[in-house]
Amino acid sequence: MGMDFETPPGKIAVSGCAAPRLQLREILMSIEPNRRSAALALIAFMSISATAAAAAEPLPHNIVDRTQVSVSGLSSGGFMAVQMHVAYSATFAKGAGVVAGGPYDCAEGALSNALGRCMTSSGSIPVGHLTALTRTRATGGQIDAVSNLATSKAYLFAGTVDTTVNPRATHELMTYYAEFMPATSILLKTDIVAEHAMVTDDFGSACAAKGPPFINDCDFDLAGGLLAHLHGPLAPRNNGPLGGRFIEFEQGRYGSGHGLGAKGWAYVPAACDGSAPCALHVALHGCRQNNGDIGDQFVRRTGYNRWADSNRIVVLYPQTGPGATNSCWDWWGYDSADYALKAGPQMKAIKAMVDDLAGVGSPEAEPCITATNSDHYTADRATMFFGATYAKGSGESMGWWFQTSSLQQTAPGQYRVGGCS
Repeated sequence: MGMDFETPPGKIAVSGCAAPRLQLREILMSIEPNRRSAALALIAFMSISATAAAAAEPLPHNIVDRTQVSVSGLSSGGFMAVQMHVAYSATFAKGAGVVAGGPYDCAEGALSNALGRCMTSSGSIPVGHLTALTRTRATGGQIDAVSNLATSKAYLFAGTVDTTVNPRATHELMTYYAEFMPATSILLKTDIVAEHAMVTDDFGSACAAKGPPFINDCDFDLAGGLLAHLHGPLAPRNNGPLGGRFIEFEQGRYGSGHGLGAKGWAYVPAACDGSAPCALHVALHGCRQNNGDIGDQFVRRTGYNRWADSNRIVVLYPQTGPGATNSCWDWWGYDSADYALKAGPQMKAIKAMVDDLAGVGSPEAEPCITATNSDHYTADRATMFFGATYAKGSGESMGWWFQTSSLQQTAPGQYRVGGCS
């Protein structure tokens, strides 16, 4: 158990390990004949498991300009985008694009408010109260200073036939934002006959259709419109094959549980690999729209990447997971009473992803421990499966139990594999 084999004739290899090399025949001949098939199956299974565990790639560190960050989202992602924009206004300085969303903390911790006044508009949204609440929280340090919003922008979209989030909520959001930023910084788009969906000009269901994947072809480029408003004039989008790369990364190093998925996605244009820092846009999916629900359609087919590719914009696609109610982001408190504050678990996780991409808080400066993998496991810094070990939180492969690894602590109970200086 826990041995490594090399690939020359008569041998097999387990990726990423440097254990003593032994002939496969020697090992198998030492096993009773009636158990050799099971041994071969176990060796193959362990090889596949180790390779799969190592497949996820970490987010690139320090490739984006921290002053050029924006966020957008649909539905629960729209409400979450407002939360991120307002609570972390110093970070999301370029602004927010909100599709079918309402004012900051519209629900005020009550599902009845979320389903009522915020979505169906069965009751009025107390915009004056919410703006006062925003100022109070900023004064108390629970969210960033509201003065940051004065130089930010907002792009607001509501389909005219949206039967999930009444367009009135988006109009109320415009009123809310007008308390903090100039009217010229707010763009409201409400003339597309669209249902509840992310709108594109060439992919998805019929414009007035409602249902998965909640991406509708309305002959309107919503991603391009909001990115142009938030980041200024853009070069023409790339309508051909993308030149960059998609990264599926472990979200566990930024936060686990709390409705977060195990993995997130990012699109990195070729121009953003190893050159001057790029801009960053965070795109938040809606309910029933994460990778487990609709695959990678939100990541690949909503239109962001082709604009990002020609305009040096990295796009981050955080993901909810099975623990999230209806795959939604937490904008009414299903996971935490702090959901709309900087202390909110989902909020902190997304902010940590942004910080990593922006080079805020260098991983090299974080606590780092070098030890045998068995010691890491004993100290609860790693998990183990049939002798193979994985960093707790990130799930990154560390090799076999008898090997030595360096782990960097990224958060309480969260570790990634990396060298210690």
